[in-house]
Amino acid sequence: MDEQYDAVILGTGLKECVLAGLMGVAGKKILHMDRNKYYGGESASITPLEEFYTKFNMPKPSANMGRGRDWNVDLIPKFLMANGLLVKLLIHTGVTRYLEFKSVEGSYVFKDNKIHKVPADEKEALASGLMGLFEKRRFRNFLLWVQDFDENDPKTFKDKNPHEPISETYKKFGLDKGTIDFIGHAMALYLNDDYLAQPALETIKRIRLYSESLIRYGKSPYLYPLYGLGELPQGFARLSAIYGGTYMLDKPVDEIVYEDGKVVGVRSGDETVKCKLVICDPSYVPDKVKKVGQVIRAICILNHPIA
Repeated sequence: MDEQYDAVILGTGLKECVLAGLMGVAGKKILHMDRNKYYGGESASITPLEEFYTKFNMPKPSANMGRGRDWNVDLIPKFLMANGLLVKLLIHTGVTRYLEFKSVEGSYVFKDNKIHKVPADEKEALASGLMGLFEKRRFRNFLLWVQDFDENDPKTFKDKNPHEPISETYKKFGLDKGTIDFIGHAMALYLNDDYLAQPALETIKRIRLYSESLIRYGKSPYLYPLYGLGELPQGFARLSAIYGGTYMLDKPVDEIVYEDGKVVGVRSGDETVKCKLVICDPSYVPDKVKKVGQVIRAICILNHPIA
């Protein structure tokens, strides 16, 4: 470890691995370290199942769970939009050659104490209990307007102002609260209703992305790596390795070394590696970050589908 590197990257989360891959392609000499035995950091896919149970100090999984190697449990499950920026980046960099994807069979929303499938085509939309007949017509008119909208062509605005709050646009189409909730959270994927006060243009772009992603595969706009989200950082790590990147897992990081206020290296045990730049996830520099919020997650392993 006594070599000089252009950059040392600490943590193998998706952001760190994307940067490692891109810097490797650019000809930079990279050393990538992680204190964990696996790739992915806080968004890893843990396998085997026994490793997952150990991580959370739980007793061993029961025998009826099957072989541990058959499990990949995502710590932070997320879907990929089929036509989103991340998928485009995967294609552009060639990382897709290391990955297999599966189209998600469908998505669901919870309304009026029932679970409803999000319609994926006109036939499903007509049969859906999410909206009444007249509301479906208003919703369809809204979607057609979004589909035809072009921010560079005012003629497509059709007396709507894309710079006014999206709530005003909803009113002009006469949409009810249930439909607005569906559009905002199931299609535009907003976490709360704060977006209602924001310009309509951003919501229009999000709905367009949803629709374009749905068109690509038909059943759902979402893709999922076949062996879990941990495959994404691993794919970029392979890209970096092809271009000479060095990887060390299960490697403790004891100190980021400074001289005259500038980073000059990283120490692990008795070894110190020199570098011009250190990139890391926040957990490696807890004294340099400020906690501004907290997310509580639960991972539920069920023996049956929800719907």
